[in-house]
Amino acid sequence: MPTYSEAAPEARLPLVAPRMAWSAIFAGVAIALAVELMFALLGASIGLSLIDPVSGDSASAGGLGLGSLIWWGLSTIVALAAGAYASVRAAGVARPFDGAIHGLAIWGVTLLLTVYLLTSAIGGLVGGAARAVGGLAGAAGSSVSAVAPAVAQAAGVDQNDVNDQVSALIKPAPVNPASMTREESRKAIIAKMPALARGGDEGRDAENRIADIIAAQDNVTHDVALTRVEQAKQRFLTAKHDTIVTAKSAASQGASIAAGTSFTAFLVLLLGAGAAAAAGQVASRRRETF
Repeated sequence: MPTYSEAAPEARLPLVAPRMAWSAIFAGVAIALAVELMFALLGASIGLSLIDPVSGDSASAGGLGLGSLIWWGLSTIVALAAGAYASVRAAGVARPFDGAIHGLAIWGVTLLLTVYLLTSAIGGLVGGAARAVGGLAGAAGSSVSAVAPAVAQAAGVDQNDVNDQVSALIKPAPVNPASMTREESRKAIIAKMPALARGGDEGRDAENRIADIIAAQDNVTHDVALTRVEQAKQRFLTAKHDTIVTAKSAASQGASIAAGTSFTAFLVLLLGAGAAAAAGQVASRRRETF
């Protein structure tokens, strides 16, 4: 009876794939980025189609922002899941745990690469803006005399008014308010406004001086003029207070929006990691045997 030699021990050993297939991981990253880019373009086309500047019948800015955030979250999760599933199937990973690790690796590399690309783009924009500002500053420093009239005109300030203010600084108005012209009284009041805003003893002196000028120009008593000055000062302080309150409210609202956006981004990234790991596990269980 013929005998057959047993096969070599090495031939009976099962072929085990490497625990980490980096070539497949980078392929999954490429697939994830490509899918996310396609979803971003599709979302941009949908969002732009909702804007109709002619009729004015467009979605609100808040609605578009919320829709964009939801679309970004869903597209990120789908892209990471697709990249992880394709990577694990291509690598032939048999263990569910290894499939999950491959999915998490794809999630991490995709996240780091995306952050790098965004920060590089933003850094380039900031650098370009800084260079532009530096160039403008140099040009302004070398041609102040040529730029000043244009700036004054753009700001709604007549060049003659600027010249009058300079003349008022060089030639003081008369001390006696009764001998002042209307233009001289206006310049004198303007000159006292900074001291009035600072308050204190200097502010009270400026207030009385302005009241004297108004009384002389409008032929009213000092008390009536002082009442006018007080009313104007109160209106100014009220407007200043309202501006500060509005600024604080806007800053608080902006901080709340930034905090909510950051937390939403954290949740999206967490769900993306879970989707990538789950897709890797599913792909490993569906590994074909030959």
